[in-house]
Amino acid sequence: MLAEKKMDLGTVALAAGVIGFLRYWILPQIRKYVAGGVCKSTARLDGKTVVITGANTGIGKETAKDLALRGARVIIACRDFAKGEAAANEIRLETGNQAVLVRGLDLANTASIRQFAEAFLKEEKNLHILINNAGVMMCPYSKTADGFELQFGVNHLGHFLLTYLLIEALKEAAPSRIINVSSLAHVFGRIKFHDLQSEQSYDGGLAYCQSKLANVLCTREMAKRLQGTRVTVNAVHPGSVRSELVRHSTLLSLVWRLFSFFIKTPKEGAQTSIFCAVAEELDSVSGVYFSDCHPAFVAPQGRNDKTARELWDVSCKLLGIQWT
Repeated sequence: MLAEKKMDLGTVALAAGVIGFLRYWILPQIRKYVAGGVCKSTARLDGKTVVITGANTGIGKETAKDLALRGARVIIACRDFAKGEAAANEIRLETGNQAVLVRGLDLANTASIRQFAEAFLKEEKNLHILINNAGVMMCPYSKTADGFELQFGVNHLGHFLLTYLLIEALKEAAPSRIINVSSLAHVFGRIKFHDLQSEQSYDGGLAYCQSKLANVLCTREMAKRLQGTRVTVNAVHPGSVRSELVRHSTLLSLVWRLFSFFIKTPKEGAQTSIFCAVAEELDSVSGVYFSDCHPAFVAPQGRNDKTARELWDVSCKLLGIQWT
């Protein structure tokens, strides 16, 4: 009887030890791995002006908060002004930085993009950092105000036009940086020059992948065209992040909820964007794709210079601009 009691106590103690080991050692190690790279730079941004698209929520909001803490003048560019102002108020309170402003920008409307750029150039003297962060993902088929498939139009063409309109301000403020938020999804992307707007056939996932591949390709081509200007441009993969980006996909939303322990928080997802915006060692680094604050693998189709040049030319034609 006494031996059985001792055995029971031993089993309980062993189970408690295993649970404790899992809880206080294994799970934190898994969580640390999931969180990924952390930007360790302590660089200040006093006197610097930053524009971040879609910074009213998720990764963009966390990026804006970090750069505000570093003393930057942060302009949140987003479609929903009320949500943008709510985010800006929160950031002002948390950081003590009152130079966090909200400006209306609808990336699905080239007229809105031009209005934003025109107002910015009238109000601001310089632009030191442009973070093209906003995006849509796996949404039902729809078109922008200009007739572009929504994901290609917002994720690629909208940011391409915005960067074009602000490029002189970036050059005048050089050294300056452009960060394009792309995705590992570019690996599954193909540029369908015969059907860029997905009018012949549409798959929300593949359309998203095409737009993210376009981000990688145009980052590569832009870096070449900006050589000698002291304006750098890099692309980032933030990782799988708990954000509103998956709102159009019931399946992904469910997966995100069920496996939230293995998915990054917005703050964790923002680290690579922050790193590319502030890290001193990246002063002259351009045309690189980063993940977890390190250079990362780029799919072969994302390294195709011919495709990059063709996409650049087609994008200019679609937007009615000349960018040599």
